[in-house]
Amino acid sequence: MSHFMRAAMILLLTGLLVLGAAPASHAADAAKLALVIGNARYPDNEFVLNEVANDIQDVTEELKRDGFVVDRQNNLTADAMRQVLDRFYARIERGAVALIFFDGFAIQSNRQTYLLPVDAQIWTEPDVARDGFSLDSILAEMNTRGAAIKIALIDASRRNPFERRFRRYSAGLAPAIAPSNSLVLYSAALGAVAASGKTEHGLFVAELLREMRAPNISAEQALTNTKNGVVAATRREQVPWLSSSLTTEFSFAGSVTRPPDNKIGDPTRPEPQKPEPQKPVCEVPQAEPAPSADDLARDPVIADLSRKIVANANDVASRYKRGQVYAIKRAYAPAMQDFDLVIRRNPGDGEALNNRCWTRAASGDLQGALADCNLALQVDPGLSDALDSRGLVNLKLGRTTEAIKDYTDAIQRNPRSSSSLFGRGIATRKNGGDGATDIAQAKSMNPNIAKEFAGYGVTECSP
Repeated sequence: MSHFMRAAMILLLTGLLVLGAAPASHAADAAKLALVIGNARYPDNEFVLNEVANDIQDVTEELKRDGFVVDRQNNLTADAMRQVLDRFYARIERGAVALIFFDGFAIQSNRQTYLLPVDAQIWTEPDVARDGFSLDSILAEMNTRGAAIKIALIDASRRNPFERRFRRYSAGLAPAIAPSNSLVLYSAALGAVAASGKTEHGLFVAELLREMRAPNISAEQALTNTKNGVVAATRREQVPWLSSSLTTEFSFAGSVTRPPDNKIGDPTRPEPQKPEPQKPVCEVPQAEPAPSADDLARDPVIADLSRKIVANANDVASRYKRGQVYAIKRAYAPAMQDFDLVIRRNPGDGEALNNRCWTRAASGDLQGALADCNLALQVDPGLSDALDSRGLVNLKLGRTTEAIKDYTDAIQRNPRSSSSLFGRGIATRKNGGDGATDIAQAKSMNPNIAKEFAGYGVTECSP
């Protein structure tokens, strides 16, 4: 080979190396990794989340079509979830696209969202951080491992039994503190929950899959369209929350063709029509029936707590927890028995007094409930849950002015209490006011709140 040919070859190879080393302006050729988790079988929940298994199967298949290497997992305990996350982190290469999809229960605590394993044991606020997995920490670890794009799709804005135990009433999810170049989508607004039932597929995932398959739009626009689709389908009753700091061009379904004016958007997709304002509707929902003795006997949480109590008659903590579970399930008589014993052992237990107040109010013993709530507030004047419970007592007693004050004081301490907002709205109506704003906000946070109050004998149509 001549000197000239050797020089030309060197220049050609050098040029190819330079081209290969040049940074890409988009993530089309980057490694794409996804972790899909579906937690459907929580022993504490009244029913299996049937839609979860079907939804994660569909999401997994779509991500694989889009070129992701997917690890799909079902019904993870805390130990298994920790191992799966560690395996996911270890697979992330520098410059990769890393995505997590979680379908199940999540809860917020101290302004963070925690994804919950199926064996979470949550009775008090500190238990959330102990047993849950912080979404902020997951995103931060994805970033630390070198992911260029971080995506979190969280279908977990559901009313869950853990929130009811420490009377936070459907706090929903908290905003994610995500690193740069991240996309985060929740199935419902911050602090709100979506209606959940024994369905086979979820609306949020159906909208998400349709938009992920759409060609020539960015991932950010796909998630924006998902949000708009859910809003339109539910007539604004469910409004997903989207956060984006994405600066790198990326599309689920392939390359992105930008509109001529360089504005992100799909001009062919009409904006959802805003529903016309509606007058307040007087609803009389059907209250859930009380469980049978057989239902209670089969409940795994009650059975486990009962075993602990039989083994140790002085296990007051287990008896208090069992009383909470009984009360949540509307089994008020056994709940009262457990709370009575706890209070006999410790007459100054404000939380137990509040729970007995609430149980008495729900079952109709209003004077006894009022005495318990007053004692709870003597022990702890700032106990928002006791103010909420006393608000219910005063509402059922027809003392609407006192109920409004109790609920207002409770809301000042816990603005995300759907129970206090709904109760104040009803009390305001009965007092001659409107109350529609409070009632609508409560329903947006907890679609089942009217049904819950119907179980207490209080409806929007009550005289």
